Amino acid sequence: MTAVIDARGHRCPVPSLRLRKALQDQPGIDTFRLLASDPMARIDVPFLMGELGGRVLSVEEIPDGLAITVERRAAPTG
Repeated sequence: MTAVIDARGHRCPVPSLRLRKALQDQPGIDTFRLLASDPMARIDVPFLMGELGGRVLSVEEIPDGLAITVERRAAPTG
């Protein structure tokens, strides 16, 4: 399952903050899709995911901005 966070219409850092909150509030979900109209999200989200140990799976141009799909840090194995 992928959670969708719609932060269109908000300027950075709001999209990254909403993504961070979703990651904290939804521990059972591993994949998130952030919708953002601020082009700075293209820079801010990869930085956030690097800080949190996750990764960006894709960045897509959509008619009203960007759709950024991320994956949270996998739990350590072993």
